[in-house]
Amino acid sequence: MMKRTRLRDLGISLGHFPPGPHNAITDVPGVTVGHSTVIHDEPRLARTGVTMVLPRGGDEWHNYCFAGYHSFNGNGEMTGIPWLEESGMLGSPIGITNTHQVGIVRDTLVELSESLGYLDSFLLPVVAETYDGWLNDINAFHLTKDHALAAYHNASGGAVAEGNVGGGTGMICHEFKGGIGTSSRVVKVEEADYVLGALVQANYGDRRLFRVDGVPVGRLIAEEDAPRPDWKRPLLPSSSIIVIIATNAPLIATQCQRLAQRATVGLARVGGTGHNGSGDIFLAFATGNNLPNRSPNFLHSLNMLPHRHMDDLFDATAEAVEEAIINALCAAETMTGFHGHTVHALPLDKLQAIMKQYQVLQ
Repeated sequence: MMKRTRLRDLGISLGHFPPGPHNAITDVPGVTVGHSTVIHDEPRLARTGVTMVLPRGGDEWHNYCFAGYHSFNGNGEMTGIPWLEESGMLGSPIGITNTHQVGIVRDTLVELSESLGYLDSFLLPVVAETYDGWLNDINAFHLTKDHALAAYHNASGGAVAEGNVGGGTGMICHEFKGGIGTSSRVVKVEEADYVLGALVQANYGDRRLFRVDGVPVGRLIAEEDAPRPDWKRPLLPSSSIIVIIATNAPLIATQCQRLAQRATVGLARVGGTGHNGSGDIFLAFATGNNLPNRSPNFLHSLNMLPHRHMDDLFDATAEAVEEAIINALCAAETMTGFHGHTVHALPLDKLQAIMKQYQVLQ
């Protein structure tokens, strides 16, 4: 069996724009990512965790970012959205975890802001979820405040761990093992170079719809090479995907919302169609303006990229989301979890062979 790796390490590249040095959301200057992974079998089985995205590496508490979100299908949760939509600003780290433990991660961020001296009156942090209850005993409520704090304090720049880590530990994608994935693009707009990155918690989709660069890989991988999960509940949720998009381009809130909408294109390219039971919720933030929470100045000076120059950022968003999802699949390893359920990893040798054959046929 091939060692788990990333898509480009298999010789498969997607899109037109070049990736950043780590091909990760952390290529956006200042953005950091941390994970806390919880795996044990006793006293109750755990396959879960927390992932934190820090938009300014910890400085986001008092230097806000413009932000916007998009719900492609809303059978899911992302806290703090009404105020983010109203104000157009993000002023906390972003937590991602399992469906039943959004509350403890959210409350931990509130407590953390108070302990750091950043809580003026109240905080409405952003925490999102996808459902890991097929591999994780989700109703054992494994996660504690310490796990959420560990994800925050572990946050760093550079390469980002992918697959069975953090909030993605127990996730399933296109009936293969899923989880956390990331990718980035460098986009030249007139005389300036900007970085755009995406991070996903991928936990959605049918195998028959799975595509890589347009190739119907899901239909071309034989059952014996990667058996499908043995779904035993007829109404098993079709689950979800959370997408976080970051850029250092000088965008305002409405433009961040427009970026978040374009995550739908990247998801569709891989084979996501927003099923009824799926929580497909996307958030984009931009660090190209400073929005100090405690500024002595009455007015802020802002920069704004003209709307007519947004097209390349739209394309880069679709590319980065597409590759981030596939990186999650490439990195994730076969996992056995709750009730002995097993979810097999995407067989990378078969993926590589299929893509080579497709290129010959083209």
